[in-house]
Amino acid sequence: MTVKAEKMSCLAPNVYTKVPDGGWGWTIAFAFFFVEALTYGILKSFGVFFNDLMETFDETNSRISWIISICVFVQAFTAPLSTVLSNRFGHRLVVMAGGVLISTGMVIAAFARTVVDMYVTIGVISGLGYCLTFLPTVTILSQYFDKRRSLVTAVASTGECFAIFSFAPAITALKEQIGWRYSLLFVGVLQLGIVICGSLLQPIIIQAQEEAKAQPPEEPTETKYMLENEQTRTSIESIDSGVEITTSPKNVPGNTKAEPKSEEPKEHVQILAEKNSTPPEPKTKLLDFSVMKSYSFICYALFGLFATLGFFAPSLYIIPLSLSLGISKDHSAYILSAMAIAEVFGRISAGWVLNKQPIRKIYIELICVVLLSLALFAFPFASGFCGLMACSVFFGFMLGTVAGTHIPLLAEDDVVGIAKLSSAAGVYVFIQSLAGLAGPPLAGVLVDTTKNYSSAFYSCAAGVLLASVFLSLVRPCKVGLCQRRQRCVERTAGVVSDLPDDFIDMDIGKAENSGKASERVA
Repeated sequence: MTVKAEKMSCLAPNVYTKVPDGGWGWTIAFAFFFVEALTYGILKSFGVFFNDLMETFDETNSRISWIISICVFVQAFTAPLSTVLSNRFGHRLVVMAGGVLISTGMVIAAFARTVVDMYVTIGVISGLGYCLTFLPTVTILSQYFDKRRSLVTAVASTGECFAIFSFAPAITALKEQIGWRYSLLFVGVLQLGIVICGSLLQPIIIQAQEEAKAQPPEEPTETKYMLENEQTRTSIESIDSGVEITTSPKNVPGNTKAEPKSEEPKEHVQILAEKNSTPPEPKTKLLDFSVMKSYSFICYALFGLFATLGFFAPSLYIIPLSLSLGISKDHSAYILSAMAIAEVFGRISAGWVLNKQPIRKIYIELICVVLLSLALFAFPFASGFCGLMACSVFFGFMLGTVAGTHIPLLAEDDVVGIAKLSSAAGVYVFIQSLAGLAGPPLAGVLVDTTKNYSSAFYSCAAGVLLASVFLSLVRPCKVGLCQRRQRCVERTAGVVSDLPDDFIDMDIGKAENSGKASERVA
């Protein structure tokens, strides 16, 4: 494997003869770690500001929680826009612009006077910035890795989990010293680090794909004439073909006169050269909606839609559930921390397992999703601190295996493949946004109706179980489509092979007889 630069500039793309599985990809993995920490890590640590915002704006907990809900929805809903901008302007510029939007929204939010101002600044402005940073980074990281893609992506995504441990206590201590407004201002300035991470996203070009389109070597003159004569037998004496064939003297039929090569007109040579020239490459689509024609991708998108319902329930309701069982606030916080630690190990373990060759990654993901649904069903049956701790650790581990791999798996051939990863990721996250917006209110309605937090876990478990059904259909849909295409090709080849060997000779004979008949009439 070799690497070369097209221009003597740090902005030029890296050109490799094959997927490097490393190289500059390690730098991008490092950048993705900090992007995860400064985006999802901040979002999941934002709860430290809830009580201060409720007291300052005199609002209820539900109205304050809409700040993050709007932010998450905008982030997922505008995913196709992130794909379009990345394909048009490049991943580096889009991520840097997203970092500026995130920082701007947080800084302006520090001076907000109403909760509606927070909806606009953090919910809309920062939410759009989160969209422009996450998808382009994970997409270009997947392009730099092949065999190690699952492991590297899973390890790099742990930045979110480590940020929860560091940011939550650090922001809490800072808030006690300078107040929540200046603390939020500090967070906004800190998120400018995303701009630095975005500047490291150097694009990649695989040279082998271009070399595959190179012209074949020029054939010897005599061989060229022989092949040309053989391939155009049906047009030699055709009355209405209008094609003039230049052949070698040694391979001319009886009555056909051959002209020497030196007398071949230049116009004829020019036409042949134009026909043999390589056609221009099609322009890259800004957003390829052809992925929606794939049944395997539709099933995978429905899997992501229903699986998202199970991602939020424990983090939102584990503390209220533990308090309802008589567990103290301190011990409830330990349960949530243990869940985050288990998620780190789950992400790394899933990446390590999926990195093994040969292995059908889609089936490993299916097993993890089924176990995730079982973990959600187990929460309502837990009693006491030890029971909830065990369920939280098990859930956190399984959540890490799914959350760290479900987007990179789009690059697998069982779904859409690496060539359409960018467009597929945008459409996939867009579909997920519907569950992200409707999931928390749905669980809240069930809790208010039943007066029991267990109903929220049951609803999420049912959603994840339904997601496993759609995930199990991804591979059969892909295999069935490939088999149908293969049968069509074989059927077409069979029709051609069924033609008699003297079919062409019979056709030529008919043309000769018709030509002689016309001469007699004349």
